[in-house]
Amino acid sequence: MSPPAPDDCLARNTWICGEYLTTRRHILLDAVLEHLQLTAVPVALALALAVPLAVLARRLRWAAGPVLAVTTILYTIPSLAMFSLLLPVYGLSASLVVAGLVLYSLTLLVRNILAGLRAVPEETRQAARGMGYGPVRLLLTVELPLALPAAMAGLRIATVSAVSLVTIGAIVGFGGLGNLIYAGMNTYFKAQVLTASVLCVVIAVAADLLLLGVQRLLTPWTRAAGS
Repeated sequence: MSPPAPDDCLARNTWICGEYLTTRRHILLDAVLEHLQLTAVPVALALALAVPLAVLARRLRWAAGPVLAVTTILYTIPSLAMFSLLLPVYGLSASLVVAGLVLYSLTLLVRNILAGLRAVPEETRQAARGMGYGPVRLLLTVELPLALPAAMAGLRIATVSAVSLVTIGAIVGFGGLGNLIYAGMNTYFKAQVLTASVLCVVIAVAADLLLLGVQRLLTPWTRAAGS
């Protein structure tokens, strides 16, 4: 007599399956780590590019229009089209996903950093200049710190957006949890689709809360003003 078919959640292909978590934990961990890396690297690179671009647009008024126009145009390009345009340069690699996310993040970061710099009161700048502050010292110790709330808001939005856009990288094999989502959809593996999707949401929420905490630590005067 043959043994009965296993009556477990994997065999029944249910949406919620604890056995999937236990038997696939190493696969899930690798996907989460890849997802985090593909989120953090492009956002960090975009931030490194956005700060000088925003400063340039603030210092040279004629540069603001072109900078904002170019970054906005890049943001409107559909993700699949963006990856296709970058494919001849980077090939089917993680660099393709990173480059695409850098370009998408630039718009959010440049706009918010520039808005923060423009919001610095002119009398504050004049007072700093009267105390002997040069352009570099004024930027580093007065303008950028006062622009932090707006800049951090842009960083939070860019990070959460990157978490979701990383999944599109699954089309080239570098999508973090997106790889599991796409594979699960192709095979109708319910537990894999739901688990990977929930983990994406968890990463996005955790990243936003983490950056919110960093923002509050770096800008204590905003809490004092709100109390």
